[in-house]
Amino acid sequence: MKKSKKNIFLDTWVMFKRCLTISLRNPETLLTATLIPFCLILLFGTVFGSISDVGDYDYIDFIVPGIILQSIAQASQYSAMNVTADMTKGIIDRFRCMSVSKSAVLIGHTGAGVIRGIISSAIIVATAPILGFRPHAGLADWLLFIALLVLINITFTLIAVLCGTISKTVEGATGLLFPLFILPFMSSGFAPVDTLPSGIGWFAAIQPMTPMIDSLRALTFDLPLGNRLWLTLAWCMALGIVSFAVSMRTYNRK
Repeated sequence: MKKSKKNIFLDTWVMFKRCLTISLRNPETLLTATLIPFCLILLFGTVFGSISDVGDYDYIDFIVPGIILQSIAQASQYSAMNVTADMTKGIIDRFRCMSVSKSAVLIGHTGAGVIRGIISSAIIVATAPILGFRPHAGLADWLLFIALLVLINITFTLIAVLCGTISKTVEGATGLLFPLFILPFMSSGFAPVDTLPSGIGWFAAIQPMTPMIDSLRALTFDLPLGNRLWLTLAWCMALGIVSFAVSMRTYNRK
């Protein structure tokens, strides 16, 4: 018998609270997800800031959007680890016996992961001014900036959930997410695309991290968005939908 929408919503809420409780019991995960990107700001801002040419930007202003994406990627790995742990330790079998909605489990993990990512990126935005970050965004820019961050958080977390469902070990789930952490280095996150070597520059121009970073950078400095926002929305929708669909199919098969 099909579950009612009310029951599905209740199952999702319970799973979300469960996943969030697990996160609160492991505060070192959020600390790590924030500390590593902050150290990257400190490293790149102090060591490379004086030798990098990024046009009219101060280097610290230029790199903060890329660091934010790395903080989200770092936080999302714990979603992958938690999903894999559930898939391999038998708790999913108990959920099936309890007739818990199939989608509720994965949506619960996604919701908790989004909260972790938002907290991590918010800490980066709040602490970056200590190192010299000086945005010039207006209220409308900040509202759009926040909305875009939430969308990117959802996308990255859905990718993490996918990695968690297909991995056989917790360590393997973390390894599958490594590209999310390294891709900002091969984008416009730390240097203008036109200054990169030809092969890397071509890849940076077509990969999804570049329009995401460019959009966040434009919003923090009240610059024209052009088609970067639409590219970001297209990438997020495509990656999110595919990740969730494949996650559900894998979850049902297992």
